[in-house]
Amino acid sequence: MKVGVVDYGVGNLGSVLQALESLRAQPVLLQAARDLQHVDRLILPGVGSFADCKHLLDAGGWTAALSDAVLGRGQALLGICLGMQLLADRGFEGTDDPEGTAGLGFIPGQVRSLASLGCSLRVPHMGWNSIAKTAAAAPDSLLDGIPDGTDFYFVHSYAFVPASAQHLVASTDHGLPVTAVVRRGPVCGTQFHPEKSSRAGFRVLRNFLQGPRC
Repeated sequence: MKVGVVDYGVGNLGSVLQALESLRAQPVLLQAARDLQHVDRLILPGVGSFADCKHLLDAGGWTAALSDAVLGRGQALLGICLGMQLLADRGFEGTDDPEGTAGLGFIPGQVRSLASLGCSLRVPHMGWNSIAKTAAAAPDSLLDGIPDGTDFYFVHSYAFVPASAQHLVASTDHGLPVTAVVRRGPVCGTQFHPEKSSRAGFRVLRNFLQGPRC
């Protein structure tokens, strides 16, 4: 299976590629938006600020190409960390605009700072935290074999706030409930880094590779 890892200029892709290779997938580093159609599944990583990364996606033609791939062809997409946050309608990191920055809009919701959401614990949220599946969402293949209480590795200062509870697959606790996994059709995302989360993280990646298109 060819798995395209979107390289839009944010770097830090080596651990994702290595994890996919260890799972016997065929990772393809995608450096041009036109190449999205040549792979079976897509992974969107993210490092930095929401506004900066969205600007890079827009400038490289990735925004339109990802929309065609996901909404037009039904390609499965996994967003990781900031890559998950970019799936939202709007984010408020890296901009002074009170309206925020438009995201990809694949999963309705906004990305807000943990502090603005009322987090009283240390920010950034960094380290290992357990997740719990949410009752409102249907059981999701991404978390097959992952029991509640499993730890994953997080590094973030902003959080995805879904507009609908049905898209919230799992949450973690950092002084308040924080979105850990989201899903809408073929599009899913993890706030944690599965490629840095040991055996459980690799299980999540394997589930993504083996799971349904939607």
